[in-house]
This record gives sequence, C-alpha cells and structure tokens, in this order.
Amino acid sequence: MVNVQGSLRKPPAADAAPSVIPCARLLASEFAARAAQHDRDASFPFENFTQLADAGLLALTVSAALGGGGANASEAARVINIIGKADPSTALVLSMHYIQHLVMARSARWPGRLSRKLARETVEGVSLINALRVEPDLGSPSRGGLPATTARKTETGWRLSGRKIYSTGAPILKWYAVWAKTDEPDVRVGLFLVPAGLPGTRIVETWDHLGLRASGSHDVVFDDVVFPLDHEIDVRKPDEWGIPDFTQATIHAIFVAAIYDGIARAARDWLVEFLKSRVPSNLGASLATLPRAQEIVGRIEARLAVNARLIESFAGDFDDGVELSASESNIIKLTVTNNAVAVVEDALSLTSNHGLTRANPLERHYRDVLCGRVHTPQDDATRLNAGRLALGI
Repeated sequence: MVNVQGSLRKPPAADAAPSVIPCARLLASEFAARAAQHDRDASFPFENFTQLADAGLLALTVSAALGGGGANASEAARVINIIGKADPSTALVLSMHYIQHLVMARSARWPGRLSRKLARETVEGVSLINALRVEPDLGSPSRGGLPATTARKTETGWRLSGRKIYSTGAPILKWYAVWAKTDEPDVRVGLFLVPAGLPGTRIVETWDHLGLRASGSHDVVFDDVVFPLDHEIDVRKPDEWGIPDFTQATIHAIFVAAIYDGIARAARDWLVEFLKSRVPSNLGASLATLPRAQEIVGRIEARLAVNARLIESFAGDFDDGVELSASESNIIKLTVTNNAVAVVEDALSLTSNHGLTRANPLERHYRDVLCGRVHTPQDDATRLNAGRLALGI
C-alpha cells in the first residue's frame, strides 16, 4: 500500500501532480491482480477504495483549500486512465465521485455548507458520492422526460420515494445526488443530496452485466425516505433544464473516454506479450514476426495515439477555460470509445481462441470495452445532435 497523503493534502505546487501518477500506478498494479476475480464473482472491490483513501486519491479533485488534491480535469483523467487499465469497474466508480467534487467546486448552485462537508469527509476517509439518475421507465434523463422519483416537502423534511437503476458504486456510496421531481403544484426537477443508509432505503442487487461486473451498479429503492430540507442541491422548473450542466457533461465525457481508453491499453499490452511469446511449430518464430500482426498492431497504436491526443488536448482546454461545446465533448467520447472497441477487436483478430478463453484477460477486456457503446452519451444521440447543429435545425 502506498501513502502519499502528505503530498496530496496541501496546496498544489508546481511539482505536486507528478507524485500522484506513480502512486496511481503502484495501486493499479494491485488492483489489476484482483480484477479478474472480482469480475468472475461480480464482487465489489471494497479494498481498492480503502487503498485509494489511504493514499489520498479519493480526495484528488477536492479543492486544495479544503484539504484535497486540488487536481484539475487533466490530472484526474490521467489517474482514471491508469486505474481503468487495471480495473475499469473501480475506475468507473472513482470517476463518478471525481465528477461530483469537480462540479461542487465550480457550481454556484451547490450549497457551500454541503460541499464543504462532503469534501471534509472525503479527505478524512472512505466517503464517496455519485449521482443517481436513471430509472426503469424514464431511462437516461439525458434523453428527456420527468423522473418518477418524487420528493415531497413536509415541515420535518423532504420525503423521497422512487427507484433508481444502474446506480454505480451502490455498495460503497455514502451520499446520493438523486434526480427527482417535486410534488408541488408547479413541479420542479433536479438534484437532492440524500445520505445513504437512511430508513426506507434499500439496495437491490440487480447488477449482473456483461462487462464492468464489479462496479456494483445495482438498483437503489427509496420508500418515503426522510432527509433535511436544506439538502436541496439544484432544483428548477423543467424548462430551465433545456441546457445541460456544461461542467458535468464535459468532465463526464473526458473521464468516460479515459476509462475505455485504459481498457484498450490493457488489451494492447496483453496482445504484444502474446504475439512475442507465441511460437507456433509450423512457423518456427514468434507471431510478432508476421507482417500481418505488425500491421494490425500498428493500427492499434494509431488509434491509441489519437485517443491520447483527444483526451489530453480536450481536458487541457477545459482546464484552461477555453470555450468548448457539449456537442464536441460528446464527439470526443464517441471517438475515443469506438477507437477503444476497435483496438480490442483488432487484438481478438490476431489471437484466435486464445483471446476468447476466460483464462486470458482479453476476453474480459472485450466485455468491458463494449460497455462504452451504451455509456451516456450514446452514439446515436451524439450524432443526431451534431447533425442538427450542422443543419441549423
């Protein structure tokens, strides 16, 4: 276990960021050693988050003024990419947590008292937050519509009822940012901060997925759950949500891209070792000597080079305050994730049955990377929006 609390929990210096990367790589080597078993069992990697907390990496995107790492989107994306290469389920939970703290730091709508409280808890221990948005009937709110989950205002607090699906990190979350509507005559919709574990809250272990099996993305059910009135984060009239939260949408696209690129890099590394060590008797040399293998590996390298440039430059522009568009951020996610899928498929084309046997990690990488195609924002919505913008419709 690596502990770099001292280097992370102070105001950032010019040389602060590099210390984070070796720490992430050392932890990633341990996470990678456990990833296959967690995938097979669909068990949640609690120990990974204990180690991340001990190393100060859970608080990486918490403001330095509040004791965190003060990392920007570029630094956080590098860490997510490293962890995603080792265990993408862990990286997914971590990225959602990072997003919330970056949004807290930049959003005037987050109540300062609550954001400071969550920052302090994250600096001090294993305390994670994620937004719970998707529902059985609504699907992803990015496609429009009001949630069925309802917050009813009473004299003693909000009372919340509803069901959220695909709640990534559910087994370990301490806080939920719940997307819900009010029962007021003039309905409002938005986010409410709900502590995990309150009476009436239960986790239904529904997550039995093709990929990212250790992410604990179960259902969370709220049955008349009472929480304080001042835990209203950002609740508006429905038509005021026509323009999405740009900060959250952009960072989400960067971090999701970084996860799936990490998976592709893990597949590339395994493939290179396989080609160099596999010596068929009829060839008398390693598969790496074949021109076909060299050409396909070169194609993989080209896709990964494009991914690295896209993630690095876009995250850097975001950090530098360059004016960006939500459409462009979604296109970055689309391009990187599709490149990542193509990388793993290319690797499979060179490995025959070896690539699809469960004894080898390429099979797991393939299942994990396919999740990029259904991860919000989805490709069809991205292309449709880009087309409408180009046509002025």
